[in-house]
Amino acid sequence: MEKTKKPVKAAKPAKATPPKKAAKAAPVKPASKVAAVRTEKATEVHKVQEKKAPVVPKGQIHHIAIAGNIGAGKSTLTALLAKHFNWTPNFEDVENNPYLNDFYEDMPRWSFNLQVFFLNSRFRQIIDIQKGVDTVIQDRTIHEDACIFAPNLHTMGLMSTRDFENYTRLYETISSLIRPPDLLIYLKASVPTLVNQIQKRGREYEDNLRLDYLKRLNEFYEKWIASYTGRLLIIDVDQCNFAEEEEALSEVVNKVSGELYGLF
Repeated sequence: MEKTKKPVKAAKPAKATPPKKAAKAAPVKPASKVAAVRTEKATEVHKVQEKKAPVVPKGQIHHIAIAGNIGAGKSTLTALLAKHFNWTPNFEDVENNPYLNDFYEDMPRWSFNLQVFFLNSRFRQIIDIQKGVDTVIQDRTIHEDACIFAPNLHTMGLMSTRDFENYTRLYETISSLIRPPDLLIYLKASVPTLVNQIQKRGREYEDNLRLDYLKRLNEFYEKWIASYTGRLLIIDVDQCNFAEEEEALSEVVNKVSGELYGLF
């Protein structure tokens, strides 16, 4: 009897696979759940990295802005750097501005309207930049309107105190909702250089620009730049003709690369 029982008992564990499966299944279930969660999170992270990688490489660069007086070369440099770095250019809306011609004809009458148009236009641009995925280079910042152009108009008596205070409160509300650019490039230029470049592009509505107006703008720019706390690169346009000289443009490109990526 013992001999017959022994082979039967030995045969049962050999054929009885369920206990082994059950033993394996117990640790596998929680492990599979953890693996599934990790895989899901890894997939999400990968998707985010996949979107960001080609857009903001080397330091999460997302928004570059170019500041400078009228005629400093902002639009030109915006186009050149956008082409070189494969960035998306964002130009100042000049052609579709319904107040610009009227403003140059009668500044006191149209100064407030013009500044509110620019404020709204650039606020919408920044919202699009911050929501988007592209690395964008912007022609002029919203802060120049509020820190330079509007105060200058008010100082010169070309914007009433009531309008200026109203405009300033509107800017303060808007500025609390936006982030500063990752890099601000300031194009510093003397009044003779500005006048020369303004004459070259030949815009009719700029024919009535007064020299004292450009001079005062330069003074406000210098005050603003002196107090700017973000990442800043200053280009002296008097000494660097990037619009016409390839060597000068290469110098600017190297400086921008150095500020953003630390390559030079």
